[in-house]
Amino acid sequence: MSTASTLPSARRTTRRLTIRRIAAWIASRATDPKTGLWFVIGFALVHAVLWTMILVKLKAAQDVHMDVAEAYAWGQRFLLGYGKHPPLSGWIAGVWFRIFPVTNWSTYALAMATVSFALVVCWLIALRVVDRRRAFFMVVMLALYPIFNFKGFKYNADLAQLVPLPLLVLAYLNAFERRSVKSGLWLGFAGMLALMTKYWVVTMIGAIGLAALIHPQRSQFLRSPVPWVAIGTMLVAMIPHLVWLEEVNFVPFTYAGDVYALSSRALNVQLVIGYVMHNLGLLAIPTVLGLVALLLGSVPWRPSDVLARIWSRGPNPGVKLTQALNVWIIQAIVAIGPPLGALAFTVYIKTDWGIPLFFLVPLALVAIPSLRFPRMALFSITAVWFVATMVTLIAAPSIATQEIASNRIGGSTYAARSELARELTETWQNKFHSRWAVVVARSDIGEPMTFYSPDHPASLVPGEAWSSGLTSLEEARRLGFIGVCDTTDPVFLQPCEAWMAENAKNAEPLVMNTTRFFNGHPGPSTVWKVYLVPPAK
Repeated sequence: MSTASTLPSARRTTRRLTIRRIAAWIASRATDPKTGLWFVIGFALVHAVLWTMILVKLKAAQDVHMDVAEAYAWGQRFLLGYGKHPPLSGWIAGVWFRIFPVTNWSTYALAMATVSFALVVCWLIALRVVDRRRAFFMVVMLALYPIFNFKGFKYNADLAQLVPLPLLVLAYLNAFERRSVKSGLWLGFAGMLALMTKYWVVTMIGAIGLAALIHPQRSQFLRSPVPWVAIGTMLVAMIPHLVWLEEVNFVPFTYAGDVYALSSRALNVQLVIGYVMHNLGLLAIPTVLGLVALLLGSVPWRPSDVLARIWSRGPNPGVKLTQALNVWIIQAIVAIGPPLGALAFTVYIKTDWGIPLFFLVPLALVAIPSLRFPRMALFSITAVWFVATMVTLIAAPSIATQEIASNRIGGSTYAARSELARELTETWQNKFHSRWAVVVARSDIGEPMTFYSPDHPASLVPGEAWSSGLTSLEEARRLGFIGVCDTTDPVFLQPCEAWMAENAKNAEPLVMNTTRFFNGHPGPSTVWKVYLVPPAK
């Protein structure tokens, strides 16, 4: 009787002690100045590896997104701009794919490497605002933010901004604190890197400028050399790109005006509401899970004790209010400014434009002085992240099967473009005994041909005014090309056929059909009109 009654208690004690030991180890590693950086880097690497594995399984029935293929295509040549956007996202892809193979898994690894780099930089930002305990809690909250996991599967110019924008905020906080010429130089270079990724970063640059003007300590900052050194450095560093802009008649701005200008106010309002609700929904996930982790980390779970452990209005040395105010102002401006700007100028605001703008939200929350973070909370938030990651990893194969089953008649990423690329490459090489150099097709067709074909032909979009500069119609005629029209899209089929009739008069026409199968489930069947134009003699 006595033995049986004491054993469960002993087991419970052992288990409780084990959890507390793990919690103590996490807290000590995360908060120790000697181990904190390497602990965060280790967490970021584990996050990158696990979520690369998840995405490989989750997207196994799909081709890579056209944005990813486009980034790869840009990276084949290191230009000063690529028609639609500045060059940094293409340069990053170019370097990456000179190290890693051109496969689906390496694109997901690139995306996860991008967000994991941002995790580490965001931790460095947090150290200038809060104590190490709050900083690590913030990192794990970010890892739970969908942009930093399954929503971040698509490497493009939007996701690439998570490399320079955290660096820009870090450089600003450093400059605001030090107010030295050197810190101004770093801020200027960070601004240049951001602008070389996508012009959309002017939202963050503008928010930082307004934060410097609004902050109570603005006079000390503005009287220092920092703002003027930063602006001068950024302008000088941007000169090569500015020269390129002038040479191409500022075509990226033509692209933005043509693609994103709206004539319908009702549609504009609808898109702005969608943008706001989409990003609020994504941010709700790490916010709610962070609160759950705080509550789980506050034991015993009596309501009065929990409130006392996580909320107190007393002094809080764990928050540097001067820098926290900078973070709050910057995040508020980039949250409110873009939707208001879209309404004011009747602009189509895409939900993906919010990808790089909200990485400061977890820090803004953990920097609330009245919030308290028990040591156990670090274990709780890490456990929440680990359980969510493992559940997703286990469920990923079945989700992939369900996805292709529900996309049998649509979905461009399921349309077997990779199979088409390989068939076209084989057809070209058998007929002309040379490398396939140019594909002429709409971007969502041509860019995957570039990615999946062993010859990696340059993509040319018929009639596009903002060409990437990777090839030209003259080069296509000289080297020969394959034109591709998608017969399932009547909106684009007629202009595609008209362009081919004018520019591929000596082409050999073919019709090809592709269908992807995954775990016994067929994807969409697509009929392609193909035009083989031989090289000039």
